[in-house]
Amino acid sequence: MDWLERAQAAEQLQDWDEAIALVSAHAECFSDDPDMHDNHLWHMALLARAERISELTERALTDSHARRRLNRSLRERGMEAALCDRAEDGDRDALYVLVRLMCQTGRVQEAQKAVADMGPEDQYARRIVAGDCGT
Repeated sequence: MDWLERAQAAEQLQDWDEAIALVSAHAECFSDDPDMHDNHLWHMALLARAERISELTERALTDSHARRRLNRSLRERGMEAALCDRAEDGDRDALYVLVRLMCQTGRVQEAQKAVADMGPEDQYARRIVAGDCGT
């Protein structure tokens, strides 16, 4: 069995340590090799599924894929306050995820306020509110 089959088997068994170790050894962010790049995305997904939020948070400082995966993971886990903190600290993707969540849960005024407070000049955030909230 090669590393890929072993990683897939470990993922199926939710043996996160094994799966992450195997995949990360064959992963590279923004690699010229599409397989290495795909493995990097897989690696970030495994970290999220393993609930390694602190590791994703650390990687998110320099890795846009980790940042996006972290923000989606926070949303999926209902950690809206953490998303808000990230958005307040300047993470634009966190703002977009937060605003979409607010729109999808019918909190139009909260979404508008979040954009006004955390991204008043961010045209993309404004378009999200206009589109997803129907304003």
